[in-house]
Amino acid sequence: MKNTPSRKVTGDQEISSLNFEQRNMEITYSEDLQERRDEIEKKLRKKYKHDLVGRFEKAVVRYELVSENDRIAVCISGGKDSMLMAKLFQELKRHNKFPFELVFLCMDPGYLPANRSLIESNAGLLGIPIEFCSTNIFDAVSTIEKSPCYLCARMRRGYLYRFAKEHGCNKIALGHHFDDAIETILMGMLYSGQYQAMLPKLRSTNFEGMELIRPMYLIREKDICRWRDDNGLRFLQCACRFTEMLEKEKGFDCHEPSASKRLETKKLIAELSET
Repeated sequence: MKNTPSRKVTGDQEISSLNFEQRNMEITYSEDLQERRDEIEKKLRKKYKHDLVGRFEKAVVRYELVSENDRIAVCISGGKDSMLMAKLFQELKRHNKFPFELVFLCMDPGYLPANRSLIESNAGLLGIPIEFCSTNIFDAVSTIEKSPCYLCARMRRGYLYRFAKEHGCNKIALGHHFDDAIETILMGMLYSGQYQAMLPKLRSTNFEGMELIRPMYLIREKDICRWRDDNGLRFLQCACRFTEMLEKEKGFDCHEPSASKRLETKKLIAELSET
Protein backbone atom coordinates (compact mmCIF):
# COMPACT_ATOMS: atom_id res chain seq x y z
CA MET A 1 0.00 0.00 0.00
CA LYS A 2 1.41 3.31 -1.05
CA ASN A 3 1.64 5.91 1.66
CA THR A 4 0.11 9.26 0.87
CA PRO A 5 2.65 11.95 1.61
CA SER A 6 1.60 14.29 4.35
CA ARG A 7 1.06 17.94 3.41
CA LYS A 8 2.12 20.67 5.75
CA VAL A 9 -0.29 23.57 6.02
CA THR A 10 1.26 26.87 6.92
CA GLY A 11 -0.38 29.43 9.16
CA ASP A 12 -1.05 31.67 6.15
CA GLN A 13 -2.77 28.79 4.35
CA GLU A 14 -4.92 28.06 7.40
CA ILE A 15 -5.95 31.71 7.62
CA SER A 16 -6.65 31.77 3.89
CA SER A 17 -8.82 28.65 4.24
CA LEU A 18 -10.71 30.15 7.19
CA ASN A 19 -11.22 33.41 5.32
CA PHE A 20 -12.58 31.49 2.32
CA GLU A 21 -15.04 29.60 4.54
CA GLN A 22 -16.05 32.83 6.29
CA ARG A 23 -16.64 34.54 2.95
CA ASN A 24 -18.79 31.62 1.81
CA MET A 25 -20.82 31.83 5.04
CA GLU A 26 -21.25 35.59 4.58
CA ILE A 27 -22.36 35.12 0.97
CA THR A 28 -24.85 32.42 1.99
CA TYR A 29 -26.18 34.59 4.82
CA SER A 30 -26.45 37.57 2.48
CA GLU A 31 -28.32 35.50 -0.09
CA ASP A 32 -30.70 34.13 2.56
CA LEU A 33 -31.28 37.66 3.87
CA GLN A 34 -32.01 38.99 0.38
CA GLU A 35 -34.36 36.09 -0.32
CA ARG A 36 -36.35 36.75 2.84
CA ARG A 37 -36.42 40.50 2.17
CA ASP A 38 -37.70 39.87 -1.37
CA GLU A 39 -40.42 37.62 0.04
CA ILE A 40 -41.51 40.27 2.57
CA GLU A 41 -41.62 42.98 -0.12
CA LYS A 42 -43.49 40.76 -2.57
CA LYS A 43 -46.08 39.90 0.07
CA LEU A 44 -46.49 43.58 0.94
CA ARG A 45 -47.22 44.47 -2.70
CA LYS A 46 -49.63 41.61 -3.32
CA LYS A 47 -51.26 40.30 -0.14
CA TYR A 48 -51.40 43.69 1.58
CA LYS A 49 -51.95 45.83 -1.51
CA HIS A 50 -55.35 47.06 -0.27
CA ASP A 51 -55.04 47.16 3.52
CA LEU A 52 -51.54 48.64 3.76
CA VAL A 53 -50.11 49.91 0.46
CA GLY A 54 -53.44 51.21 -0.83
CA ARG A 55 -54.41 53.00 2.37
CA PHE A 56 -50.94 54.50 2.71
CA GLU A 57 -51.10 55.93 -0.81
CA LYS A 58 -54.69 57.08 -0.25
CA ALA A 59 -53.65 59.10 2.82
CA VAL A 60 -50.69 60.61 0.96
CA VAL A 61 -52.99 61.81 -1.84
CA ARG A 62 -56.03 62.79 0.26
CA TYR A 63 -54.09 64.89 2.77
CA GLU A 64 -51.40 66.05 0.30
CA LEU A 65 -48.61 64.73 2.49
CA VAL A 66 -45.84 64.43 -0.11
CA SER A 67 -44.90 67.07 -2.68
CA GLU A 68 -42.34 67.23 -5.45
CA ASN A 69 -38.74 67.64 -4.22
CA ASP A 70 -39.68 67.02 -0.59
CA ARG A 71 -36.92 65.67 1.63
CA ILE A 72 -38.68 63.60 4.27
CA ALA A 73 -37.21 62.34 7.53
CA VAL A 74 -38.86 58.97 8.11
CA CYS A 75 -38.67 58.66 11.89
CA ILE A 76 -37.87 55.13 13.08
CA SER A 77 -38.54 54.12 16.68
CA GLY A 78 -37.94 50.41 16.13
CA GLY A 79 -41.58 49.45 16.58
CA LYS A 80 -43.83 47.73 14.05
CA ASP A 81 -45.54 50.95 12.93
CA SER A 82 -42.45 52.96 12.02
CA MET A 83 -40.69 50.00 10.40
CA LEU A 84 -43.71 49.32 8.19
CA MET A 85 -43.96 53.03 7.38
CA ALA A 86 -40.36 52.94 6.13
CA LYS A 87 -41.14 50.02 3.81
CA LEU A 88 -44.29 51.73 2.52
CA PHE A 89 -42.31 54.90 1.79
CA GLN A 90 -39.77 52.86 -0.16
CA GLU A 91 -42.63 51.31 -2.12
CA LEU A 92 -44.16 54.74 -2.80
CA LYS A 93 -40.85 56.16 -3.99
CA ARG A 94 -40.30 53.17 -6.28
CA HIS A 95 -43.21 54.05 -8.57
CA ASN A 96 -44.15 57.64 -7.70
CA LYS A 97 -44.67 60.11 -10.54
CA PHE A 98 -42.55 62.91 -9.06
CA PRO A 99 -39.18 62.92 -7.27
CA PHE A 100 -38.74 63.20 -3.51
CA GLU A 101 -36.04 62.10 -1.09
CA LEU A 102 -36.11 59.95 2.03
CA VAL A 103 -33.85 59.98 5.07
CA PHE A 104 -34.43 57.22 7.62
CA LEU A 105 -33.65 58.63 11.06
CA CYS A 106 -33.64 56.70 14.32
CA MET A 107 -33.30 58.94 17.35
CA ASP A 108 -31.63 56.86 20.09
CA PRO A 109 -32.89 58.23 23.45
CA GLY A 110 -30.60 55.86 25.36
CA TYR A 111 -31.64 52.39 24.25
CA LEU A 112 -30.23 49.36 26.01
CA PRO A 113 -27.71 47.55 23.75
CA ALA A 114 -30.13 44.66 23.12
CA ASN A 115 -32.87 47.03 21.97
CA ARG A 116 -30.59 48.97 19.64
CA SER A 117 -29.26 45.69 18.26
CA LEU A 118 -32.82 44.56 17.47
CA ILE A 119 -33.48 47.79 15.56
CA GLU A 120 -30.27 47.37 13.57
CA SER A 121 -31.08 43.73 12.82
CA ASN A 122 -34.59 44.50 11.57
CA ALA A 123 -33.34 47.42 9.50
CA GLY A 124 -30.78 45.12 7.88
CA LEU A 125 -33.40 42.48 7.15
CA LEU A 126 -35.89 44.95 5.69
CA GLY A 127 -33.31 46.92 3.72
CA ILE A 128 -33.84 50.21 5.54
CA PRO A 129 -30.67 52.39 5.61
CA ILE A 130 -31.12 53.81 9.10
CA GLU A 131 -29.02 56.65 10.47
CA PHE A 132 -28.85 56.86 14.27
CA CYS A 133 -28.83 60.13 16.19
CA SER A 134 -27.97 59.68 19.88
CA THR A 135 -29.42 61.64 22.82
CA ASN A 136 -29.63 61.23 26.61
CA ILE A 137 -33.41 61.63 26.90
CA PHE A 138 -33.93 58.51 29.04
CA ASP A 139 -31.37 59.79 31.56
CA ALA A 140 -32.97 63.23 31.57
CA VAL A 141 -36.47 61.96 32.39
CA SER A 142 -35.42 59.15 34.74
CA THR A 143 -35.69 61.43 37.79
CA ILE A 144 -39.13 62.77 36.84
CA GLU A 145 -41.79 61.13 39.00
CA LYS A 146 -44.85 62.74 37.44
CA SER A 147 -45.65 62.19 33.75
CA PRO A 148 -42.18 61.08 32.55
CA CYS A 149 -43.79 59.67 29.39
CA TYR A 150 -45.23 63.07 28.46
CA LEU A 151 -41.89 64.82 28.92
CA CYS A 152 -40.06 62.05 27.05
CA ALA A 153 -42.46 62.34 24.09
CA ARG A 154 -42.06 66.13 23.96
CA MET A 155 -38.27 65.90 24.06
CA ARG A 156 -38.17 63.18 21.42
CA ARG A 157 -40.33 65.25 19.08
CA GLY A 158 -38.07 68.27 19.50
CA TYR A 159 -34.93 66.26 18.80
CA LEU A 160 -36.53 64.68 15.71
CA TYR A 161 -37.33 68.10 14.27
CA ARG A 162 -33.80 69.30 14.99
CA PHE A 163 -32.07 66.27 13.50
CA ALA A 164 -34.37 66.35 10.46
CA LYS A 165 -33.57 70.01 9.83
CA GLU A 166 -29.84 69.31 10.19
CA HIS A 167 -30.24 66.67 7.45
CA GLY A 168 -31.87 69.18 5.11
CA CYS A 169 -35.39 67.77 5.51
CA ASN A 170 -38.56 69.83 5.31
CA LYS A 171 -40.87 67.18 6.76
CA ILE A 172 -40.83 64.51 9.45
CA ALA A 173 -43.03 61.42 9.08
CA LEU A 174 -44.37 59.62 12.15
CA GLY A 175 -45.94 56.16 12.24
CA HIS A 176 -49.23 56.97 13.98
CA HIS A 177 -52.11 54.95 12.51
CA PHE A 178 -55.93 55.08 12.45
CA ASP A 179 -56.30 53.47 15.88
CA ASP A 180 -53.87 55.99 17.43
CA ALA A 181 -55.97 58.86 16.09
CA ILE A 182 -59.24 57.43 17.48
CA GLU A 183 -57.65 56.61 20.85
CA THR A 184 -56.23 60.13 21.16
CA ILE A 185 -59.65 61.71 20.62
CA LEU A 186 -61.31 59.38 23.13
CA MET A 187 -58.55 59.86 25.72
CA GLY A 188 -58.95 63.62 25.55
CA MET A 189 -62.69 63.34 26.11
CA LEU A 190 -62.44 60.81 28.96
CA TYR A 191 -59.47 62.13 30.91
CA SER A 192 -59.37 65.88 30.27
CA GLY A 193 -62.80 66.78 28.91
CA GLN A 194 -61.25 68.12 25.71
CA TYR A 195 -61.43 67.27 22.03
CA GLN A 196 -57.82 66.62 21.01
CA ALA A 197 -57.42 65.49 17.43
CA MET A 198 -54.33 63.85 15.97
CA LEU A 199 -54.09 65.49 12.54
CA PRO A 200 -52.57 63.86 9.43
CA LYS A 201 -50.51 66.99 8.74
CA LEU A 202 -49.25 69.69 11.05
CA ARG A 203 -47.03 72.71 10.45
CA SER A 204 -44.39 73.23 13.14
CA THR A 205 -44.56 76.48 15.09
CA ASN A 206 -41.07 76.06 16.58
CA PHE A 207 -39.13 74.92 13.51
CA GLU A 208 -39.69 77.23 10.57
CA GLY A 209 -40.46 75.54 7.27
CA MET A 210 -40.98 72.11 8.88
CA GLU A 211 -44.10 69.94 8.68
CA LEU A 212 -45.13 66.78 10.51
CA ILE A 213 -46.99 64.17 8.44
CA ARG A 214 -48.72 60.91 9.38
CA PRO A 215 -49.05 58.80 6.22
CA MET A 216 -50.29 55.73 8.19
CA TYR A 217 -53.40 57.72 9.15
CA LEU A 218 -55.87 55.40 7.36
CA ILE A 219 -54.21 52.09 8.28
CA ARG A 220 -55.71 49.88 10.98
CA GLU A 221 -53.44 48.47 13.69
CA LYS A 222 -54.83 44.96 13.26
CA ASP A 223 -53.56 44.94 9.67
CA ILE A 224 -50.10 46.06 10.80
CA CYS A 225 -50.05 43.23 13.35
CA ARG A 226 -51.20 40.78 10.68
CA TRP A 227 -48.34 41.86 8.38
CA ARG A 228 -45.84 41.55 11.23
CA ASP A 229 -47.00 38.09 12.32
CA ASP A 230 -47.39 36.84 8.76
CA ASN A 231 -43.71 37.57 8.14
CA GLY A 232 -42.50 36.26 11.52
CA LEU A 233 -41.07 39.65 12.48
CA ARG A 234 -40.29 40.84 16.01
CA PHE A 235 -40.06 44.55 16.79
CA LEU A 236 -39.57 46.71 19.87
CA GLN A 237 -42.69 47.24 21.96
CA CYS A 238 -41.65 49.55 24.75
CA ALA A 239 -37.94 50.33 24.89
CA CYS A 240 -38.25 52.74 27.80
CA ARG A 241 -35.77 52.01 30.61
CA PHE A 242 -38.23 53.56 33.10
CA THR A 243 -40.87 51.05 32.09
CA GLU A 244 -38.44 48.14 32.32
CA MET A 245 -37.33 49.30 35.78
CA LEU A 246 -40.93 49.28 37.01
CA GLU A 247 -41.45 45.78 35.69
CA LYS A 248 -38.24 44.33 37.13
CA GLU A 249 -37.91 46.16 40.45
CA LYS A 250 -41.53 46.68 41.44
CA GLY A 251 -43.23 43.75 39.75
CA PHE A 252 -45.40 46.21 37.86
CA ASP A 253 -46.69 44.96 34.52
CA CYS A 254 -46.63 47.99 32.24
CA HIS A 255 -48.47 46.06 29.55
CA GLU A 256 -51.55 45.69 31.75
CA PRO A 257 -54.43 48.02 30.80
CA SER A 258 -54.32 49.73 34.22
CA ALA A 259 -50.74 50.82 33.60
CA SER A 260 -51.58 53.25 30.83
CA LYS A 261 -54.44 55.52 29.88
CA ARG A 262 -53.86 54.63 26.25
CA LEU A 263 -54.05 50.92 27.00
CA GLU A 264 -57.21 51.48 29.03
CA THR A 265 -58.70 53.35 26.08
CA LYS A 266 -57.58 50.64 23.67
CA LYS A 267 -59.29 48.03 25.83
CA LEU A 268 -62.49 50.10 26.00
CA ILE A 269 -62.62 50.46 22.21
CA ALA A 270 -62.10 46.71 21.81
CA GLU A 271 -64.94 45.98 24.24
CA LEU A 272 -67.28 48.44 22.50
CA SER A 273 -66.51 46.92 19.10
CA GLU A 274 -67.66 43.52 20.36
CA THR A 275 -71.08 44.77 21.54
